[in-house]
Amino acid sequence: MIVRPRNESPPHPLPTPTPGERRQSGGARLAQVDALRGFALLGILMVNITYMASAYHGTGLEDPGLGGPVSEAVRWLVAVFFEAKFFLLFSFLFGYSFTLHIDSAERRGARFTPRFLRRLAGLFVIGVVHAVFLFPGDILTLYAVLGLILLALRRIQPRTAAWIAVALLAVTAVVYVLLALAVGHAGGGGTIPQSTASAAAQATEALRGGPASIMEAHLKELPDVAFLLVFFQAPSALAAFLLGLAAGRRRALADTDRHQRLLRRLQLTGFAVGLPGGIVYADASLNHPESAYQLFAMGLDVITAPLLAAAYAATVLRLVRSRRGQSVVTVLAPAGRMSLTNYLGQSLACALLFTGFGAALIGRVPPIGVVAIALTLFAAQAVASRWWLRHHAYGPLEWGLRAWTTLSTPPWRPRSGTRSPQP
Repeated sequence: MIVRPRNESPPHPLPTPTPGERRQSGGARLAQVDALRGFALLGILMVNITYMASAYHGTGLEDPGLGGPVSEAVRWLVAVFFEAKFFLLFSFLFGYSFTLHIDSAERRGARFTPRFLRRLAGLFVIGVVHAVFLFPGDILTLYAVLGLILLALRRIQPRTAAWIAVALLAVTAVVYVLLALAVGHAGGGGTIPQSTASAAAQATEALRGGPASIMEAHLKELPDVAFLLVFFQAPSALAAFLLGLAAGRRRALADTDRHQRLLRRLQLTGFAVGLPGGIVYADASLNHPESAYQLFAMGLDVITAPLLAAAYAATVLRLVRSRRGQSVVTVLAPAGRMSLTNYLGQSLACALLFTGFGAALIGRVPPIGVVAIALTLFAAQAVASRWWLRHHAYGPLEWGLRAWTTLSTPPWRPRSGTRSPQP
């Protein structure tokens, strides 16, 4: 949790709180934030499981034996609606929760920087273990590193944070377009190296092997994954952090009734611009890998994916506030409250299904089956999370991370008559 010392002045003046904001500052959890986090967790699972189910995913090549019209359609849908979108939503919520952590520490009179640094260190260690043993595409290590930048920028004004985020996205998009122009001018790109298919086949066999073989395969993937994280995901994730920080400083999610017009605009603009961008991204990734067109599409996606993620968020927030919204909260919020446990639990379940740790089904389940597994797994997590939180104050990994962050022993059981604690 992020905290500010008692004698540390706020980064900027805060407006007079509304009733919803007073509930936020008083320490009660915001159900809509947890529901949004649960929704983001589902989207991340839909993407991550495709990489765990096939070593060919992301190479531009079809996994042998898993082709056909249905498989192609599923790959398109995942690429258009899920890839490169939900990690942005999760990153936004990381930045928003940053402000909740500051408020939480301020209420307790705790020192801010040491606690947050311990939290980042904990996330980094968990992420390294996750990447080596379960899934190389870990996001926690990236969050731990970018969290240092967020910590350094915690005093900036919300408007400044938003403008920095927009500038960061724009510069990143321009860089991709310039790279696309350079590749196109040189006449290169568009050809998948012959070694790619061989490497994917070798990785498939390695991941079907024993623990040593699996970890060796993961370690071989880490340099490529690190390159992707640094040059593609990191700028966008940092921008989303800053937008979340700005929204948190404005307490934008504490009382969404005040922002219904903005949410409608985000839906209209986000879907109108984000979906065409997602289609271009999917076409380039699936049909024109390693080409100048793919680089251009990635640059376009840097701009359009945040808009589509914002449209998703606006849709969930409006749904939560509707008459039937309580059912959405009931399903999504418990999973969101246990996001760290569920994120790692997803990787563990997929490792048991697709690698030699268990059934070794990698390369043997068609995309439609992979999607069915993802939906079933998340449904099970939603039910399990709801049951767990009836009897415990935190998820198991959330409890451990909180204990390390605060150097204290958090309550294991919920206290009767008390509100759910903030993260």
